Order: sequence, then structure tokens, then C-alpha cells
Amino acid sequence: MFLHSCIPLRIAPTIKDYKITQGKKFKRGLPKKTVFVFEDPKDADEFYHYVNTKYQLDDYYVDVQVPFTINDQTFYFSFYEVEIPTKTINLVPLALDVALSRAADMDPMFEDVHATRIGNWYIAIEIFSATEEDCLSFDSVSRELVLSYLRDLKKEYLATDNYNELVFKN
Repeated sequence: MFLHSCIPLRIAPTIKDYKITQGKKFKRGLPKKTVFVFEDPKDADEFYHYVNTKYQLDDYYVDVQVPFTINDQTFYFSFYEVEIPTKTINLVPLALDVALSRAADMDPMFEDVHATRIGNWYIAIEIFSATEEDCLSFDSVSRELVLSYLRDLKKEYLATDNYNELVFKN
């Protein structure tokens, strides 16, 4: 009974590796540009600290216009930490409260557990350059080049615990 007593209202997407999508379609508030999205299993602001350390930004413009170079061409990325919660309605506590309120004229006892929210965090990254506004769009000449860079960036971020080690790698 308890296993089947929840009705999902919204289910956060599961992304195995990464996803290329329009930002606004993935989450309201993101830009209309094409973004590279992956699930972030780390704590809040970890990607910020990773980028700040890797690119030695000294907390200056860490989440917008971060410059990087591929084949002597300069690109920029901006990133967004996005939460999409999974939200469910828990039927058993709701039914108990309804029954108790009718039988004993009691106030709801389980009101705090009528709905459950479990947060899922994602990192969404957009790429642009001086010559292209959206380097991840399907018609971009730089698309494959920056996708390769982003796959490596994601892999390095998820594999690294001590971001200070990155300073010595670069």
C-alpha cells in the first residue's frame, strides 16, 4: 500500500551522460540558446568552485563569459545551476488526515508530508564566441569542437575532488 500510495506530479529528467537541448525548453528561465546539460551529483556551488579554480578567475565573472581556447580560437561559456524537483502527492497521509478530520474533527496531523519534493540538480552550459552567438546549435561550425571540450570538462569536474590540483595540470 505504501509503495503505490504516491502520485507523481512532476518527474525530474534522468540524463545518463549529457543532453543537448534548448535552454528554455529544459527549464524556464534559461536562455533560448542551445545548452549542454548534465546531472550534478555534487553539492551546491561545486561547479562554481571548480570553474573558479580551473580558470583562475578569483571570483570574477565565474558563471558568465568564462574564456577558453581551442585550436587558437577563443570561446566563452556561461553556466547555470538548475534544480528540477520531482514532486509527488502522498495519498496515505492525505487520506488519514481526511479520515481524522471527519471522524474526530481534528486538524491535519500529516500536512507536512502530503507532498514530497526531491531536488535534482543539473548544470546547463551555453557556448559562444566573437563570431558565433550559439556554438552548440546544430548548424554551428564549431559545434563538434566545443562538444568535445564540454564532454572532457564534465568528465574532469565529476572526477575531481580537490580543485586546486587543476591549477597544476593546466
